[in-house]
Amino acid sequence: MELNLYMTTKTGNEIRLIYNKLYKHYGPQGWWPLLGMDSSTETDVRMVYHPLNYDLPKTRNETYEIILGTILTQNTAWNSAEMALRNLKALNAIDPENLLGLDTEIFKQAIRSAGFLNQKSVYIKEVTKFYIALDGKIPKREKLLEVKGVGNETADSILLYAFKQPEFVVDTYTKRIFSHIGLIDYNYSYNKIKNLFETHLSHDMIIYNEYHALLVEHAKKYYSRKPYGVADPLF
Repeated sequence: MELNLYMTTKTGNEIRLIYNKLYKHYGPQGWWPLLGMDSSTETDVRMVYHPLNYDLPKTRNETYEIILGTILTQNTAWNSAEMALRNLKALNAIDPENLLGLDTEIFKQAIRSAGFLNQKSVYIKEVTKFYIALDGKIPKREKLLEVKGVGNETADSILLYAFKQPEFVVDTYTKRIFSHIGLIDYNYSYNKIKNLFETHLSHDMIIYNEYHALLVEHAKKYYSRKPYGVADPLF
């Protein structure tokens, strides 16, 4: 889905041009990945991406899996968070009620790979209680931010990927890329950067979904280690 470049500001045009370059280079990303979507057996827990399928998540537990992923991936690599999700699936705990019923030590051992064990175990239980209390409703951003362990990036990831709401996600990779090319100062606040994107893009869940995922894919190749942006073919 390429974007029209007609904008009233240079910044707006640049933001859209970068999206188009990334989309043309990498194609649709199919985020957020889910466990075992194509599985014919309960033991098959491969992570599955779903390019151009924006209907997911469809079930209560798929939504919950994404929420779990946003907590588990805080301050750690996705591979480590994925391992924790696999462990929880093996315990039939990608289900909010089942997770809360787990023995505490079994639960902690299951998520150990994601690091920050004691902290994340508390965060997961708090967001799980919050999710159960929603009873199928879409949460308000300000209410999500009241949940222990849920900051701006996690709240927007939950809203965008779990609840399909148009909230732009800003992460470290976003800041690295856009400060490297001079469109922002790296020290801008989260909400200032979020507002910059949301002001200059259509209020569209699909665009926000793809843009964030594309920035992550690009940054993994060119902005993971200093000096950032070396040999970047797009900027």
